[in-house]
Amino acid sequence: MKSILKVDNPVFGVIGGGSFATAIVKLLVYNGRKLNWYMRDRDAIEHIKKYHHHTKYLTAVELNAEKFDITDDIDKVVKESDILIFAIPSAYFLAQVEKITASFDGKFILSAIKGFVGEKYDTVAEYFHDSRNIPFDRIGVIAGPCHAEEISLERLSYITISSKHLDVSEYICKFFRNYFVKAIPENDIYGVEYAAALKNVYAIACGICAGLGYGDNFMAVMISGCFREMKEFINATNPNTHRNTSKSAYLGDLLVTCTSPFSRNRSFGRMLGRGLSVETAKGEMNQVAEGYYASKAIKTINSKLGVDMPIADAVYEILYNGRFARSVMKVLENSLI
Repeated sequence: MKSILKVDNPVFGVIGGGSFATAIVKLLVYNGRKLNWYMRDRDAIEHIKKYHHHTKYLTAVELNAEKFDITDDIDKVVKESDILIFAIPSAYFLAQVEKITASFDGKFILSAIKGFVGEKYDTVAEYFHDSRNIPFDRIGVIAGPCHAEEISLERLSYITISSKHLDVSEYICKFFRNYFVKAIPENDIYGVEYAAALKNVYAIACGICAGLGYGDNFMAVMISGCFREMKEFINATNPNTHRNTSKSAYLGDLLVTCTSPFSRNRSFGRMLGRGLSVETAKGEMNQVAEGYYASKAIKTINSKLGVDMPIADAVYEILYNGRFARSVMKVLENSLI
């Protein structure tokens, strides 16, 4: 581990200006960690410096700007940080990361992104490894179940840190732990990344069902089916006999995203179930519903694998082929038996 992470008190760099980035900043500053924060919105930066809270996301959270450095210079954050946490919506990831000219040498990358990037639908770990030549030894993933809103409210939450080496994951976990966050080390980068993307697709499905008026009994069967699809897809893309998909980073994150009122993907799906068009529902969202983009990625990836995924396919049909939610879900009912 010492050859990978050489510092005892690393400086964190958070890249992104949304709700989860804000929650991570709040958490790490609360824990007394040194921190640099990049966001592209200069007005938001000035507001945080002056008023100590975000203008758009988690606005009730106090952000003591005297305890961290916030800037719109992404290279500065990369240069001056040891552990870089990327918390940008997947749809905007490349546009921001391609601005970086600073070296990633000696840096450790943590992805808090729940989706795929580029035309090849790479995971974020794959992107940094293949396009930026960063070894998997220096790449990790932050997973849930951990809604930003509950972290900001200091409600007990569980974060999973997954990297290639379990001792590295444990090393990073200790910087996140406090009385309201428990951090769990894992060593399954691929599985955790795919689970994080898939659960958003399934949360849209559950939201659609809620909007259509299905009850708890049906929803229980639906989520059971989602978990089966998730497990089979992850194991098909990256076989790992030691993976336990019943752990919180997989099943737990799926459950909270499919059921929580804080879930933006469930909210997006609920609007579709109530009759809004896809474009209208997207316009109603003040944050990105990652499952919209992940649905197309999963459909494309699975075209080569052939995993039986009727729920994921149903979401794709509604989002991209203009099918009516009620008729699609009516057909899906029998496939869940």
